[in-house]
Amino acid sequence: MTELVEIHLTIEELEAIRLRDLKELEYEECAQKMAVSRPTFYRIITTARKKIAEALVNGSALRVTGGNFSLAKYELICKNCGHHWQDIICCRRTRCPVCNANDWYKINF
Repeated sequence: MTELVEIHLTIEELEAIRLRDLKELEYEECAQKMAVSRPTFYRIITTARKKIAEALVNGSALRVTGGNFSLAKYELICKNCGHHWQDIICCRRTRCPVCNANDWYKINF
């Protein structure tokens, strides 16, 4: 059995794909959200698309690796008590700091 070849996609490349291809934002808006120039955004997304195409065509695995990023804070509202707060949503169950409920929703993205 052969070992699967991995193609490394950076966090920035993944974010570029998410903003442009999934959310269908314009290039200028994508660049602003990523705090880069439009030409830099274009280079990032072009590289990302090439890596994804290479993985699909050659049957390689995609691995998302580090990059220069910070986790976004979201404005949250508890469905149980109505409390508003900001938190980073990442790899854990976020709970309301007032009533400890885990039933909440984001009011900005």
